[in-house]
Amino acid sequence: MRYIDPHIHMISRTTDDYARMAMAGCVAISEPAFWAGFDRGTAAGFQDYFRHLTEVEGKRAALYGIKHYSWLCINAKEAENVTLSREVIKLIPEFLKKPNVLGIGEIGLNKNTANEATIFQEHLDLAMKTDELVLIHTPHLEDKLKGTRMIVDMLLNDKRVKPHRVCIDHVEEHTVRLALDNGFWCGMTLYPITKCTPSRSADILEMYGPERILANSAGDWGHSDPLAVPALIQEMKRRGHSEDVIDRVVYRNPLEFWKQSNNWNG
Repeated sequence: MRYIDPHIHMISRTTDDYARMAMAGCVAISEPAFWAGFDRGTAAGFQDYFRHLTEVEGKRAALYGIKHYSWLCINAKEAENVTLSREVIKLIPEFLKKPNVLGIGEIGLNKNTANEATIFQEHLDLAMKTDELVLIHTPHLEDKLKGTRMIVDMLLNDKRVKPHRVCIDHVEEHTVRLALDNGFWCGMTLYPITKCTPSRSADILEMYGPERILANSAGDWGHSDPLAVPALIQEMKRRGHSEDVIDRVVYRNPLEFWKQSNNWNG
């Protein structure tokens, strides 16, 4: 069955993962800028990383028949360094016209600090000035609800923000309504241990329906599964969901969100 993984960090995956994803039905992915497993010390390091996302990774994906899109930012974990963050944000505009760039992301909060909130708002300002889609990272574990509330408040306080052009990612049972009730898209990240399992994600879909909900694997440096979206497909089939509903969640929904991008060309 065809599917899209709208949030997966392929820079941390092998080409074998691309091959397995293609065989499982993956036709497209998007890769947000994120933490490299260590804090980078210079803006030049991010400039090279943005070149990798916009010029290199797409060629690797194409070898397996998968379309590759990307998002640009300095991630929430490194946003604590305000000086470096501002240098990186200045680099982003030159990459926004690259044909595979969908927008600004994944911006957000890590430990819900004042510095992180400052850089989140400066990213958001850039996105509003350039009319870009926004992909948002919400904190993990015990800080998730507080951080998600802070993020939603900052979004709603900026009257330029159009909720239907923002996706709040890593939602769980206690945060999904914050996103949906305020008109945002949301993403469920399917981790084997933390975040949402395929079973929990199916529960969320049964409680709230498939509208404006995406499912992704993240597939990053930690314990993650690049085939997590196919695992959700199988869980939904096991529960008797129709192929139309499943296709909406894993294919048509991400496509509908992406099509709002300035650079969208299919």
